[in-house]
Amino acid sequence: MTRRSWWLAAWAVAAWTVASMGAQGPEAKIEKQPYGKLPDGREVELYRLTNANGMRAHVINYGALLTELHVSAADGKPVDVVLGFDQLAGYAGDHPYFGATVGRVANRIAKGRFTLGGIEYQLAVNNGPNHLHGGKKGFDKVLWQAEMMPSRDGVAVRFSYTSPAGEEGYPGTLNAAVVYTLTHNNELRLEYEATCDAPTPVNLTHHSYFNLNGPAAGPVQDHELQILADSVTPTDENLIPTGQFQKVAGTPLDFTQPTPIGKRLSELPGEPGGYDHNYVLRGAKGQLRTAAVVRGPKTGVLMTLQTTEPGLQFYSGNFLDGTLVGKGGVRYLKHHGFCLEAQHFPDSINQPHFPSVVLKPGQTYMQTTIHAFTVRP
Repeated sequence: MTRRSWWLAAWAVAAWTVASMGAQGPEAKIEKQPYGKLPDGREVELYRLTNANGMRAHVINYGALLTELHVSAADGKPVDVVLGFDQLAGYAGDHPYFGATVGRVANRIAKGRFTLGGIEYQLAVNNGPNHLHGGKKGFDKVLWQAEMMPSRDGVAVRFSYTSPAGEEGYPGTLNAAVVYTLTHNNELRLEYEATCDAPTPVNLTHHSYFNLNGPAAGPVQDHELQILADSVTPTDENLIPTGQFQKVAGTPLDFTQPTPIGKRLSELPGEPGGYDHNYVLRGAKGQLRTAAVVRGPKTGVLMTLQTTEPGLQFYSGNFLDGTLVGKGGVRYLKHHGFCLEAQHFPDSINQPHFPSVVLKPGQTYMQTTIHAFTVRP
C-alpha cells in the first residue's frame, strides 16, 4: 500500500481521533485561510494546525514554510518559538530562509558545479562563489500545492512541488513533497519524499530560526544546547568541507553535554563569528534517533530534535544584523535565533566518501525529522 492510499484509508480513524480529543480539551483542527498575494498576483494560503493540547503550527504554501509555532511554556502560557514576519510581504522579500523548506539541495555546493554520469552541471551561484540552498529560486521561493491529510496521531498538511528539469541548473524532473504533522504528543513531524526521472542530487531540510524564549526575547546565547555528535566536517574560508572529519572534544564545537550557546562564542574565529557547522550525528543514516536537545531558560521550553539524516547544521544566526523587522516590530539582531538543519553533509555531491545525495529513477528519497516539545523549569 502506498503512503497516499494509507492516508486515505486512515481518514475515518483520524477523524474519530480529532473528534474524541475535542471532548477532553481544545479541539484538534485544521483551518485554512487566505494569507495574501505574491507580487505576480498568485494567492497564498495559510493552514493553522491545532492539536488536542492547544499547540499550534501555522504553515503556508509559499515555500512550504512554517510561520508560527506556539507551544506551552513552564508557566502554562503559549510562546511562539520561531522567528519570522507578521505578513506575507516579509517572506516574499529577501530573508534568510525563515521557516522554509529548502531544496533541491540544502547547504552549499562548491562553485555550483558537480559531475554526474559523466556530465558536468553548472548550477546557479548565489552565495559568493558557491551554490546555496537550491540557488537563486530554490524551493523556499516557489508556490507548493497543499492538501489537508488525515493522520492517526494529529493533524497534517501535505505540500507538493514539481521541479522541472533544468531548474536552477539541476538535471531531471523532481517530484517533491513534505508533510507537516502536528501530533497530540506536541511534536511537529516533517516527512519528506521525492522521486525523479533522471539521476539528480537531493538534500531537503527545514530552516526555521528558533528562539525558545520567544521572538522578542533577544539573542539565544543563554539557550542550553546538546548535539549528539562527536565530530564535524571542517570547512575552508568559503564554508566548503575540506573532506576531513574533526573531533569536537576539547574545542568550542563540543556540545556533547548541555552547554549554553554563548559560552564559547568568542573563541570562534572569523567574521561575523559564530556557529555554522555540520555535525556528524551518531547512529546509522536512515535510523530515527535523537540528534539534539535545546532548552530556553526563560520559558523552560525544551525541544528535542530527532532525524533520520546523517548530519545536522548548527547555525547561530551570525548574519542577522538588525535590518530585518520581524514579528511585532522586533528587529532581529545577531544571534537572535538558531537553526538546526537536519541534512546530508554540505557539498556531498563532490565528496565521494560522504553519504550520497544522488537520487535515481525508481528510487524514493525519504527523510523524517521531528521537533518534540516539553517543559523543564
